[in-house]
Amino acid sequence: MNIAVYGWGQMGKLLCDTIDKSKNLNLTGIIDAFSSGKDHRIVETLENLSVVPDVLIDFSHYSNSEKILPWITAHNIPTLIATTGHSGEELEKIKKASQVVPILKATNTSLGINLITELLETLVSSLEDWDIELIEKHHNKKIDAPSGTAQSLLTKINNTLSSKRELIYGREGIAPRKKEEIGVHVVRGGSIVGEHSVIFAGEDEVIEIKHEAHSKMIFVNGALKGATWLYNQNPGFYTMKDIFN
Repeated sequence: MNIAVYGWGQMGKLLCDTIDKSKNLNLTGIIDAFSSGKDHRIVETLENLSVVPDVLIDFSHYSNSEKILPWITAHNIPTLIATTGHSGEELEKIKKASQVVPILKATNTSLGINLITELLETLVSSLEDWDIELIEKHHNKKIDAPSGTAQSLLTKINNTLSSKRELIYGREGIAPRKKEEIGVHVVRGGSIVGEHSVIFAGEDEVIEIKHEAHSKMIFVNGALKGATWLYNQNPGFYTMKDIFN
């Protein structure tokens, strides 16, 4: 299967290296306007690709979606979008494009996080009256906070609760904790690959569900699994849940 990769940052480079080592996958091009000349396969735009790929994987920046969507719909290219930060309006454009081509939108491509997301539905339903807090940690170069994964977990929690709770980002001052809220706490430092913890605190007992990423390879492997799966799908808007199910 021929794959093109949009974005040559840390994730993009690792993804490209992994594809190069694969016996069943072929890297046909890399799109990155800021890295031209660093690899002979890098081009500045999608239009400059010499070979149209079977699948496109986007690990760049959410703002590039406006360039990607017209191209993939014109060339009928299944696409995995692994960037976060899209506005509601931008997500609607992605969903509209998915009526023409299969699109997999993933805030996190690891198996563990996606399993946790499903577990949350059971826990939240059973622990409706408990206090809920979320803590996420990432390296000091991550620019968005909270992470896209954290936002997905919070959405899952609030959509499962009988009534949505207010999200409180960080805590300061002197005030009692309200029952109708979820505390969200963000840590940025060093080279932390990624940690997400959801804490359910009740009377005299606490349940914490936690995921730690020890290597970016978990995201690469998940992305390649997703891209391979997506290649055989009909047009539609998919998530990692569709793959792991």
